[in-house]
Amino acid sequence: MNLAGMTDIIGGFVAFFLTLMALSYFLGDNVLFRIVTSIFIGVAAGYAAVIVWYNVLLPHLILPLLGDRTQLLFALVPLILSGLLLTKLSPRLTPWGNPAMAYLAGVGAASVIGGAITGTIVPQVWASMNVLLLPPTQESISVPWLPMVNGVILLVGTVTTLAYFHFGARPGANRPPARLPWIEASARIGQVFVAVALGAIFAGVLAASIGALVVRVEALLSFVLSLVPLK
Repeated sequence: MNLAGMTDIIGGFVAFFLTLMALSYFLGDNVLFRIVTSIFIGVAAGYAAVIVWYNVLLPHLILPLLGDRTQLLFALVPLILSGLLLTKLSPRLTPWGNPAMAYLAGVGAASVIGGAITGTIVPQVWASMNVLLLPPTQESISVPWLPMVNGVILLVGTVTTLAYFHFGARPGANRPPARLPWIEASARIGQVFVAVALGAIFAGVLAASIGALVVRVEALLSFVLSLVPLK
């Protein structure tokens, strides 16, 4: 047997036992499952460290410091901020890391807000505005009212879901703060759409998990059958 075949067999045995250790969680929390979880977390952390080194630290910090002098200033700024961020590990020096934390929080918030606006809100608004103007398809030609129904459902779902997340309330005489009646009614309809969306997401995750389990069990069976000599 050559080296490649031996490597495949060893890798198959390792994957086989690690999969059995992970599936042992069906019997309850045990030491085998904790071992395989620790291995997974360690491998993921090591992979993330390698990616950070080759994609961030080496090209954007180490090479500029050792290379062109014109890029030295651009490398010193993240180096100083990283040093300040490490001071958060010491209780006495933790105030020195506040500027770096504020910078990270500001950039992160701006990225999240910008991504939400350009990637979610604007496309959703645009799709809701143009949903009734979609070009006819073969199905819509046979059922002319179907695009109109789909457009109305999508538009109502978008508006009522936004109303569900409207948290403005006005206080009244002898009663706690409450939303306007029409917003409250819309929010109740939006709650149904939110529940349907969450149910669909949960069903998708469950189906993906079952599919991954089936693929893994099939791989285990294929590996075991490959070790059985054929007559």
